Amino acid sequence: MAIVATLSGIVLIGLVLWEGFETIVLPRRVTRRFRMTRFFYRRTWIPWVKTITKLVPPQRRETWLSYFGPLSLLLLLSIWAGGLITGFALLHWGLGSAVLSHVGDSGFLVDLYLSGTTFFTLGLGDAVPRNSGARLLVVLESGTGFAFLALVIGYLPALNQTFANREVSISLLDARAGSPPTASEMLRRHGHERGMEALRQLLHEWERWSAEFLEGHLSYPVLAYFRSQHDNQSWLGALTAILDTCALLIAGVEGTCERQAELTFAMARHAVVDLSLVFGTQPREHKPARLSTEKLAELRALLAERGLKLRDGKAVEQKLTELRWQYEPYVHALASYFRVAVPPWIAADNRLDNWQVSVWERRSASRTPTEGASGEHF
Repeated sequence: MAIVATLSGIVLIGLVLWEGFETIVLPRRVTRRFRMTRFFYRRTWIPWVKTITKLVPPQRRETWLSYFGPLSLLLLLSIWAGGLITGFALLHWGLGSAVLSHVGDSGFLVDLYLSGTTFFTLGLGDAVPRNSGARLLVVLESGTGFAFLALVIGYLPALNQTFANREVSISLLDARAGSPPTASEMLRRHGHERGMEALRQLLHEWERWSAEFLEGHLSYPVLAYFRSQHDNQSWLGALTAILDTCALLIAGVEGTCERQAELTFAMARHAVVDLSLVFGTQPREHKPARLSTEKLAELRALLAERGLKLRDGKAVEQKLTELRWQYEPYVHALASYFRVAVPPWIAADNRLDNWQVSVWERRSASRTPTEGASGEHF
């Protein structure tokens, strides 16, 4: 039994340390099939979604879904800490419970208590090791606990900074592409003098954003569960709007920044496909299609009003369909998994941007509620 406990402790400690290394330290995607962290998120996210869907009213679901990212991260760190404490307790027990408590007790519970106080460097002194082997374990565990706390202290600020950098560009789309962002609004709002140059610069920024997003979320996949500040915004919705816009520019909007659109499309699609691989979301066809023939005709007329001409002909429609098939199945799979809405190609009529809406304006008795204000602002 002592051998089994010792081996179990070694395996448990090694597993937790390796998972922590891959999750916090290793700056690249892990490709092996089984990971404790991946198993944890897949076994907690879906039950969380089902529970929220069943118990929470629709207008409050987004808020409750947003709790999952931070709470799951804290729970995962707690599981790692508990695993290390239990692993060292098993080692103490396997070595014969060479621990002396102030009341003379011994056994696994005393070993577990000593392991916990050692890991968190409490040093209470009411349970002490009695031989060299137990003392060595105490030293090793105190060092492990100190390193664990140091990594956590460094990990959380890095995570928050990556999240903040992601959200800045998403918020900037509000006035440039609407809320939620759509390809029609992005092109319409750049249909002015020197608008194409501004659009080219915007797409250039989103090419870099997509690369930074990909690297950050491959290193810290938990960030994908962190939701945006506004209910009608999301990292997936923003990426989809950018991909839609690039697809239109590549397919045949005359006099535009086609080359930059190609570069941004490539990087944004890379991000969507790799995130789909990370979370195991199999590409799926969505019916009805997001851009029907009627919607395409409406989009063409809308762009024409702003002086932007989308070329006619079957070749253009076929090219646009081919481009959409390169990313839409992945977008729909990710949207279904993360429970976020995929933005339409054409913005809804009379929909205000987030910057135009304030909850105080809607609540104030002395002011008339803003027409078209959306309840999705927060």
